[in-house]
Amino acid sequence: MDIVKDMNQRVKKFSIFDLKLVQGTGIFLTLILVKLIPQIMKPSVWWYVGLFILCVIRPFYVFFIKE
Repeated sequence: MDIVKDMNQRVKKFSIFDLKLVQGTGIFLTLILVKLIPQIMKPSVWWYVGLFILCVIRPFYVFFIKE
C-alpha cells in the first residue's frame, strides 16, 4: 500500500488546472480511440447509461450524502 500513499502525495500537488488538463487528456484519448475503432460506438445506448450510473454513484454519495 506504500505505492498508493506515494501516488496520493503526488496528486495532492496538482492544481485545478492540472486536473482539468488530465481530464482533457482522457477526453482526447477517447476521441482518438473512437475515430480509430468506430465499432466502439455501436453497442446499445443502455450500456452507456449503465456505465454512466456506475461512474456517478461515488461522486453523488460524496457530494450529497457523506458528511
